[in-house]
Amino acid sequence: MIVCLSDGAQRLKNLIKTRSITVKSKKIFSIYDLCMMGVFAAIIAVMAQIIIPLPYGVPITLQTLAIPLAGVVLGSKRGTITTILYILIGAVGVPVFAGFTGGLGIVFGPTGGFILSFPFLALAAGIGAEKNNRWWLWGGIIVGVLVNYICGVVYFSIFTSNDLITSFVACVLVFIPGDILKITAVALLGERIRKLLLQRGLANTNS
Repeated sequence: MIVCLSDGAQRLKNLIKTRSITVKSKKIFSIYDLCMMGVFAAIIAVMAQIIIPLPYGVPITLQTLAIPLAGVVLGSKRGTITTILYILIGAVGVPVFAGFTGGLGIVFGPTGGFILSFPFLALAAGIGAEKNNRWWLWGGIIVGVLVNYICGVVYFSIFTSNDLITSFVACVLVFIPGDILKITAVALLGERIRKLLLQRGLANTNS
């Protein structure tokens, strides 16, 4: 699967390598970059629909696996922009959030802190990956997850008028075992995909 992804990306880049978006002759993103960002935005939207509903708090989804993976594979800049794009698409009403939901009511609802901090999750994972060091990679992903936890819990607490402990139990505690597995999957799978893309000249060594 990883080899197929890499081969497909190579063919795509060969077709469009001479095309890019420029401002005053300065290259910003190639068409290849935009395609990869669009693909990962779609992957995040699809994985957000793989959910395990809970009676209280935030549902378990694979969304938080796809977001740091985007940061690791695309890099911090492209991964962050991809995540922002995903949030904006959902904010205008496209049902890309968990449970095929969308709109500002979701972005600024009780789980809004988690959604709004998704870009920081992708950014931290991407920065860790760009160091080309396994410890930095793991550290970046973990920091991103912790920031996502903090933003989500504080926002949920304010929105629902619950104390921080109640909010932590409802929004984070039950997710910790699953998130440990997600962090491991992102680190191992993301590192392998990124190495393949770097070997074929399809990924940037920074941002």
